[in-house]
Amino acid sequence: MDVTLRTGAGYVVRIIERPGLWMNDAALSALSADLRRVAGRTLDAGSLTYGVFSGEKERMGAVIITSVSRRDGTPIAFNALAIMELDTTPRPTEVLHLGLVMVDPDERSKNLSWVLYGLTCFLIFFRRQFRPVWVSNVTQVPAVVGMVSEMFSDVWPSPIQRRRTLNHVLLAREIMSTQRHVFGVGDEAGFDEDRFVITDAYTGGSDDLKKSWDTAPKHRDARFNDFCQDALDYGRGDDVLQLGRMDITSMRTFLTREVPKSAIIGLLLTGGLVALRRIVLPAIYWADTSRHWSILRPYKARKE
Repeated sequence: MDVTLRTGAGYVVRIIERPGLWMNDAALSALSADLRRVAGRTLDAGSLTYGVFSGEKERMGAVIITSVSRRDGTPIAFNALAIMELDTTPRPTEVLHLGLVMVDPDERSKNLSWVLYGLTCFLIFFRRQFRPVWVSNVTQVPAVVGMVSEMFSDVWPSPIQRRRTLNHVLLAREIMSTQRHVFGVGDEAGFDEDRFVITDAYTGGSDDLKKSWDTAPKHRDARFNDFCQDALDYGRGDDVLQLGRMDITSMRTFLTREVPKSAIIGLLLTGGLVALRRIVLPAIYWADTSRHWSILRPYKARKE
């Protein structure tokens, strides 16, 4: 998926799926440079060594980059959403990790959260024929904990969701066993399975992202602030691991509460085009009698 759309206030959004698998080296270098430019405006990113900051093509082959820029091409925000394949029974489960989000300090408080957190999940949900999509989030920021809790369904842990299911537990165990590198948590970090709290989390390449309670952005709803303050030790550097789903209910919430009314039509059209690709291309391939398909020989040879 490589989708570009415009939003209000003069922004251009580009969503790029698995760029490490298909982008040439020059384009991949330019994309990485844009991410580092935003990171440089946000914090001292010199010691960030995980995920998209590792510079590894392999890492870029398992992410979806949501990049926001001004109309003149200046990058101002991004979300590096990771695609995690978990070995679960009876079949593997794909989980979209909300990943690293950075916004230029001059562009904050301009209603970009719906783009950076929900837009890509919405399009993936559309492309999957409205089948639920699991999402995960690792953070110590109360504003992000609240945003994820309000945007997605069945989010655990959350002060507004009291029910933890067996699926939550099994997915969390698999994530902490095999996917720590995705969000920069070292092997020595602990995991409190009862509370879904990662203790001493900033030891695996994400050290510069650690925040104190005073500097962590707060949510407008005090329940999320109180929840984080009670659950996390900010001096030690704890994170909360949240798991939830994008489903029909959360999609409706996303469209009615998060997306500006001026962007809804464009968003639905974009979702339709993304879904159409899953219908049109397979139909074309199905009708192509010049290709081999397993042991079946082509009806006619392709002319070279």
